[in-house]
This record gives sequence, C-alpha cells and structure tokens, in this order.
Amino acid sequence: METLESELTCPICLELFEDPLLLPCAHSLCFNCAHRILVSHCSTSKPLESISAFQCPTCRYVITLNHRGLEGLKRNVTLQNIIDRFQKASLSGPNSPTESRRLPPPQWPYTATISGTIGTLGGGSGTSGSTARGSPATSSHSHSLVNHSNHTNHNNANHSPAVIAKMDYRISCQFCEQDPPREAVKTCVTCEVSYCDRCLRATHPNKKPFTSHRLVEPVPHTHIRGLTCMEHENEKVNMYCMVDDQLICALCKLVGRHREHQVCSLTERFDKLKQTLENNLTNLVKRNSELENQMAKLIQICQQVEVNTAMHETKLVEECDELVEIIRQRKQVIAVKIKESKVMKLRKLAQQIANCRQCLERSSALITQAEQSLKENDHARFLQTARNVAERVAMATASSQVLIPDVNLNEAFDNFALDFSREKKILEGLDYLTAPNPPSIREELCTASHDTITVHWTSEDEFSVTSYELQYTIYTGQTNFISLYNSADSWMIVPNIKQNHYTVHGLQSGTRYIFFVKAINQAGSRNSEPARLKTNSQPFKLDPKTAHKKLRLSNDCLTMEKDESSLKKSHTPERFSGTGSYGSAGNVFIDSGCHYWEVLLGASTWYAIGVAYKSAPKNEWSGKNSSSWVFSRCNNNFMVRHDGKEMLVEASLQLRRLGVLLDYDNNSLSFYDAMSSQHIHTFEISFLLPVVPTFMIWNKSVMILSGLPVPDFVEGTSLDHQEQQQQQMGLCRQESPYLTGMKNCH
Repeated sequence: METLESELTCPICLELFEDPLLLPCAHSLCFNCAHRILVSHCSTSKPLESISAFQCPTCRYVITLNHRGLEGLKRNVTLQNIIDRFQKASLSGPNSPTESRRLPPPQWPYTATISGTIGTLGGGSGTSGSTARGSPATSSHSHSLVNHSNHTNHNNANHSPAVIAKMDYRISCQFCEQDPPREAVKTCVTCEVSYCDRCLRATHPNKKPFTSHRLVEPVPHTHIRGLTCMEHENEKVNMYCMVDDQLICALCKLVGRHREHQVCSLTERFDKLKQTLENNLTNLVKRNSELENQMAKLIQICQQVEVNTAMHETKLVEECDELVEIIRQRKQVIAVKIKESKVMKLRKLAQQIANCRQCLERSSALITQAEQSLKENDHARFLQTARNVAERVAMATASSQVLIPDVNLNEAFDNFALDFSREKKILEGLDYLTAPNPPSIREELCTASHDTITVHWTSEDEFSVTSYELQYTIYTGQTNFISLYNSADSWMIVPNIKQNHYTVHGLQSGTRYIFFVKAINQAGSRNSEPARLKTNSQPFKLDPKTAHKKLRLSNDCLTMEKDESSLKKSHTPERFSGTGSYGSAGNVFIDSGCHYWEVLLGASTWYAIGVAYKSAPKNEWSGKNSSSWVFSRCNNNFMVRHDGKEMLVEASLQLRRLGVLLDYDNNSLSFYDAMSSQHIHTFEISFLLPVVPTFMIWNKSVMILSGLPVPDFVEGTSLDHQEQQQQQMGLCRQESPYLTGMKNCH
C-alpha cells in the first residue's frame, strides 16, 4: 500500500492527486498545482492568459496549452477513481494504511505549546491554512481555545502532579464554540486543524472532497503545519538544495533560482544529516568523556601538587630550622671559645700588670736611693755608697725587657678572626637540587675495534652528577629515536658509571649502534642526544686449510703467492683443488653487519676477489656457480662474475688497492678503487647463508688488510639499486667468449 500511495502522490504538493490532469507525456499533475506553476510565470507584462506552455515537473517535457489553457488538458478520471477507492479503504478501519501512517502519540506537555500555536492561528495563519482546504477555523474559536488553555494552566496549580501530567497531554478541539472546547479525537493534516468527534462529523462528511483529507491521531498544530518557502508564499518546502544548502519548494526547482541545482528529498537529507549529527554527537560525547577523564586527572594532579607543596614546605622549614640550629650551636661554641680566650688573655695580662707593678716599685725605690747618692758631695762617702747603687741601677736597666708585655693589645684576636664569606655564599645559593644538564657524547674522542666501542662524553654539571648510565642498542635505520628509545626491550644498560668514559665489550663486528648517556643525581636524570657509533670490520686471515696446493701463504697468513713448486699439502674437502682454481678463503664466516677489507694487488694482473657460501664448489673458479660473487681481472680486462655470467666493468689499469665492502644486513657487495676512492661495481644479493671472503690468483701475489673501519668515501656512496638490478638482469645468459678464453690461459 505504501508503494501504491507513492504512485498516487503529486510531485508538487506531495499529497494525493486532487483533480489530476493527464499530461501529454503520460504523467499526472494536480489541477491546482499546474495552476500554481502558471502563476509563478506571471508578471505585470505577462498575464496568466498569455502563458501557452510549461514544463512537466517529472520529465521536463514541454506541455503546450491551447486557447483554453489548463481546461484544454484531459482529466485523469481513472487515476481519480483509484484515489477515491484508496481513501475509502484507508478510512475503513484502524488497521488501514492511513492508520499505520499515523504520527506517534505525543510525548511532551502540549498545553502550553497549543496555547502559543492557537494564538498564532488567531493572527491569521490558521485561517489561511483552513481556507486552503475548505475547513475554516475562525479566530474566535482560537481565542476561546487560548483562554481555555490559560484557564487550564491556572487550574493546574490545584491538581496533583499526575493529574497535571495527564492534562498537559490533552489536545483541544479547534472548531468547538463551547468553552472549554472538547478534547480532540483527530487531527486533519490537510486542514491543519484538530477536531473533536462532533466537529469532525460536522466538517468532514464521507464525500468529496473531504474523503481525500488525511486524518491522524491528535497532534500539536505546530507539528503538522510544516515550513513554508521563503520565496514562494504558502508553498511548503519539500526538497533540499545541495548547492545552497537550504530548504526549497517544488516551484524553486521548476522555475526558481534552484532550477539547475542538485537537489534531494527531505527524507534523504534528513537521514544523512541525522546520521552525521549522530556520529558527531557520539564523537562529542566521547570527547566530553575524555575531557572529563582528563579533567579528573588534572584535578588529581592539582591535589597532588597541593600535597607535594605542603610536603616540600614542611621539608624546607625543617631543613632551614636544622641550619638555624646548627648556626646557633656553632655560635655558642665560638662564643665560648672567645670567652675562654678572653679569660686566658686577661689572666696573662693581669699577671704582667702585677709584675710591672712590682718592678715599678723596686725601680722607684732604686731611683730614690740613687737620687740620694747623687746629692752626696763628699767624694769618699759618695764612692762608698754610689758603687753599690750604680750596680743595682745597671742591673735594673739591663733587665728592663721584662717590663714589655708579651701580648699586643691591638692584635690580640688574630687567631679568632670570623670570616663566614664562604658560608654566606653557600647559603645564598640555597635552592632546589635540579636534574643535571644532558651530557654530550664526544664522537671525535670515541674509539672502536671489531668487538668494542669506547664512548667518551662531557657534562656541564659534573660536580652535581652522582653517576652516569650508558644505554645502547643495534641501529636498525629507524630515524624516530623517541619510539626507538621507548622500545626498552632491545636496550642494553650499563649503570653506575663514575667516569666520563666507558668501554663496551662483546659487540658485533661491522655493526652500527645507538648510544645514550644519562646523567643522574637525586633530583632526576637527563639523556644525551643519541650518537651512532660503529664497530670495525671483522678481522680475518687466510685459512691454510683452504689454500690450493700451488699457493704459498705467509707466516702471518695475510699474503698468498702462486708457487708451482709448493705441493706438500694434504687434500681436505674445504681445500681449493680444481685445475686452475688457485684460491684460498678467509678463516671467518660473516652473517651480519657491514665489513670492509682491502686487497693489495701488487703486480698481479690475474686474480678474482669476492665472497662465497661455504657450499660453493672448490674445484672451479669463483663466480662460475650460484654460490659465489667475484670481481676479476685478466690482463687488461676487468669484470664481475656470478653464476657463470660475467659483465665487463670499468677500472683503472693502475688498480693496486682493491676495497671490498660487504653489507650483509643490506644485501650488497661492493668493490672500490681504494686509491682513487672510485666505485667499481655493486652486487645486490639476497643472502641466505653466511659468506666467507675468497681470493684467487693466477700470477704474482696479493696481500689482505682486514678489520678496517669503513672509509668516508664508501659511506658517502649512494647507488640506485633498481638500476643496478637491471644491469645484473642484463648479464648474458651464456658464457662469453672471453670466459672461454680464460679457461685456456693456464
């Protein structure tokens, strides 16, 4: 039935067709809707009678009118009969399609809303809506309903909450003349008026045109009236313009400024906007929840700050009180020392004063006696008495030194000078102990071997640092050091370092590491900037067990020389033994890291240098199988060889020092002219097994230098891997004539 109803709905008013016209394009249109389309084209210079055509709102087909206008179009009688039967079926019972399309029962207090709505109806809106459908709702009725609503609200104060809630859901009849009006039983969506049972029977007899009116359960007037178009008076909005993002009516789409705009139905836009709003609301609720949690955490932090502040304030008072108590005690001790010194010095001075007094008395008596002797004029008597007095005066004069005090009164307290300038400076610097500044790793001072790295660092707060902590891990090429640092599982930690340097042992050779240094004291710790340091390449020597019987190795196993007379070697599975396979391997297998070694070629003009798996055949040249990769020279020709395929490369005839870079982790093997710092060739290899350095010569001798750091010119070399792979793919599939010629060289 819903599908049938949609087929019976006018595309302009979105109601069931009323007096439908059959257009030449086979579509239908309400007579009144067609008339409104013509009216929308009218102007002062173009009256209604002069309009001779309009477009079908469904298919845009141009409908040409004759002199009779719309009356010249045929009525769609069959469609009208179907609509009449449909409406009768919809009114036949509560389970009819119309009943199933009723609006849901009201879920809010309606009385106050109805009062405001009816007041608006009294101003003319309700009259115009009723007039449009032929069911008037007079302003006097509206006025009476308003008064009844106000009277009801006033009387609500005398009812219980349950009674008030029941009264608030009541929808009053808008057509009753009695006061108060009866309760509405139906709302006519077409008339936009609510009716009681008596008024409904009086205004909606079971005949045309009232049989086409749509009746629903009572709802507030504001919920059935709908919105009208701002550009076309009394036209309800029934579309949504996607371009201008606004509600429009059918005329706006047909003849208005939205004619060329993309539109959609209200239902489609409603569903989409509702879904968007629900999603945004969900996100907002989630965000609010996160904000609430964050705010709770912040409040908790504030509370903790208060607690910590009180604790530190208490601690500050305690520490300062201890300092004051120490100063008070030291003050008492120093004061006692001063008093003791005072007593001691005064005692000495008093003794000296007493001695001086005695001396003074004796001297005074002697002076008096000497003066008496000087008065004697008789020479004999004078000589008799003056000799004794003169001796005593001479003795008193000689011993006058005892009269000088042994204490200098102006500098009596030199040993007790009070100088607290150092202590004052310390007290003035009293403050919180802060975490030390980050240390700095001095990469230019760091050293490395093939399995050790010695890290050196400096710190601006060396005296405030309690200890250092060294952290390191293998560098995997990750540039985000923060996330790398947070992955604590892979980090090795050396704690409680007291010096500004440390040597880490047991590292992988030819491997790059990341180092952090952490400076620690009681207040906290801070990390240095990361430093990337690398161990040297794996050192190795030539393995005598693998050397061909026609090769002679030096005592240090670093030099190999072609020697036809050297035949005293037992055969072993790992020894190079093929005819012309004058080779030897290193004594290490490499399965990780980046390693660099050099080969001093001397005067040799026929050699092959590279790497191979342990399973590589020992009875044929290196590079002829899939398990070995070599750089080779035969007289004036240079080439690279793998799996029996070779490719000529450019190199100087003066090549005397060949650099080999094995980057196992990055799957590459590169060769360089170490003297001129020139790159020669790079193999891209997906290593599956550990590899061993291999060396072959057919004349003269070569010497190896291993365990070297990777040179700067090698680290700065950047190759296009894709181009290199294409070059490798370009190796000829068959042995070259040159390779065949090499077989015959020996």
